[in-house]
Order: sequence, then structure tokens, then C-alpha cells
Amino acid sequence: MKRVFYLLLMAALVGACTSEPRYVIKGDIEGSDNELFYLQRIVDGQIVPIDSAVSQKGSFKMTGTINYPDLVQLLAADKGARINFYLENAEITISGKIDSLDAAKISGSKTQDEYQSLIGASSAFNEQAMNIDREYQTARQTNNTEKMSQLEKEISGLEEKMIAVQKDFVKNNPSSYVAPAVLRSISYYMEGDEIANIISAMDTSVAKTPIVRELSDMATAMKAVAIGQRAPDFTMNDVNGNPISLSSKIGSKLLLVDFWAGWCNPCRQENPNLVKIYNQFHKKGFDIFGVSLDQQKESWIKAIADDKLTWTHVSDLQYWNNAAARLYSVRAIPANFLLDASGTIIARNLRGDALLNKVSEVLGQ
Repeated sequence: MKRVFYLLLMAALVGACTSEPRYVIKGDIEGSDNELFYLQRIVDGQIVPIDSAVSQKGSFKMTGTINYPDLVQLLAADKGARINFYLENAEITISGKIDSLDAAKISGSKTQDEYQSLIGASSAFNEQAMNIDREYQTARQTNNTEKMSQLEKEISGLEEKMIAVQKDFVKNNPSSYVAPAVLRSISYYMEGDEIANIISAMDTSVAKTPIVRELSDMATAMKAVAIGQRAPDFTMNDVNGNPISLSSKIGSKLLLVDFWAGWCNPCRQENPNLVKIYNQFHKKGFDIFGVSLDQQKESWIKAIADDKLTWTHVSDLQYWNNAAARLYSVRAIPANFLLDASGTIIARNLRGDALLNKVSEVLGQ
């Protein structure tokens, strides 16, 4: 009787082991016979391998476990084709053609379905944005400043609508593992308190993911540089190697701390607006303190000269590890902080007409 009980116990244990949550990826990719497929993550710009399989007559299979649904990439090694999708512990089917792998159909992942629904809701905005960008480049080539100004307003309005859609998705899907990635992508446009409030409403399982922990730390850092806070001081070298502190520049009626880089196209597009505002209001008490995220000093200095940026510039040439950018929780550029004469932050991330209007409001026409 004891032996029978022992065998039953062993059977139960084996059954428990085999029922552990896992993913099963079944690929059916036309034209991919004997193709090596890699499953991988991209973490901080680095490839992290997960699995691999060789297709036989277009079919392959991968199995394993994942701690939580996460965005991964399937890469066809020989063809260089790839597709991104959300992997989770479920039976997932990927079907399509090797020559258009990025358009393959993915089924079986609830998280991927949520991701696709967001993409669908944003597709019209993306198409409009691409059309506006093409028009803007044409206007820029012909130096049609009136058209450029009009298009900047259009893209700003479209941007606000896109952000609203993404915010609604995050707020309405607190149990979705897509929500943290979306929140990170729009955090540039948000204050620390708002990010923290959204995180507090997320399901516990989602809130434990690394992205959310990172966002939570970021929200804490952002609160220190929120509107109404005193701007933290820092010191960096200017183009001549002389150390310049932020506090030494405070005292102007308005000081814009501008984070940018010579390699950043949106920054370079915004620079003519900064030059215009600087020239119009500098004698009335407006100044700019440029902080560059460049790596090469020559490129940095050339961009300053090419864009005719005549204000003070500093950098430690550490790219995204720039100490001031980390202190101010800058995750995307251009970014800026507008300080009053006491060094208190009164606005941030104002661009184009929004910056002009704020400076005009404070200093007068």
C-alpha cells in the first residue's frame, strides 16, 4: 500500500513539473527552409539571446519559460529579416513569409493583441506625422519659414493627440504588460507626480517588472526638478575647457537650461527658434545655458558655429551619461528647463511658439 502511495505521489510531482507555465512558439514561415532563427531581447542597446531554432520546410519550434510578458525579437539570421512581438507563457503561432517577416501574423499572445490594438489606434497619427515631416523637410530646403512655422504647430497638435491616446491606454490597462513600455515612451512629456500616480494604479504583478522599477526611480528623480523646485547646481567645462557652474549663470530674469547635441536632428531643427528668441529677448534679461550630450568635441563646436548659438555652452562629452542630464532625469532631447532669477524652475520642455509665448509673458514684448 505504501509503494502504491509512493508511485501516486511521484506521478503527482511529475505532473506538477510538466504543468509549469511555459511558452511554445510555432513558426510557419514560407520560404525559410533550413533557416536559423534567433529569439532575442534588446536590453540597453545590447542583444540578449533567448533561444534559437532551425526551420525545416518552413516550420520551427521553440519552448521555454519567461518570468513576465516582454517585448522580444525574432531574427532570421541569413536573411536579416526580423519581427518584434510580445512573448509570454502561452502557445504562440507566427505565420508569414520570410521576405516580409515583419508583417507576419502572430496569434496566441494576449499581450501581443493589446500591443496591436495600440498600434492600430496610433496608425492614423503616424501616417499624418510622416506626411507633415515630408512637407517640413521640403519647406526647410526652400527656406519657407512661414510654412515651417505652420507645420510645427500641426505636428505639435498631432503630438498632443498621440500622447493622449497613449496615456489613455496606460490608464485603462493597468494589468497590461504593454503599459510600462508605453509609459516610458511618453514619460518625457509628463511630470514625476503623474508618472508615480499611474504606477500606483498598476496591478502588482506589472508593477514588479524592471521597467516599472526604473520608471519609479525616474519619477522620484523628476520630482527634484519639477516646476516650483530650485534647479540643482552642476559644473561642467565650456568649449575652452573652463569650468562653468549653473549657479554662476543664475541671476538673469529668465535662464533656459537647454539639453541638446550636434547629432540630434530635432535639436538642430529647434535651434533657429532658440536663436530667434535669444536675439529678441537677450537684452531684456533672457539667457541660455546649453548642455550638450555630444561625444566628440569637434562635432559639438562645429554644431555651435553652424547654428550660430552665441550663448554659453558646456559638456562633459559623455553622451547619455552626461552628469547634468542624469541629475535632471533627461531621457530624451531636446529638453529644457526655464528658470527665474532665483533659480526656480517655472517651466520645462517648451519649444517653438510655446517657449516664445512664455518668455514674452514674463519679459513683455
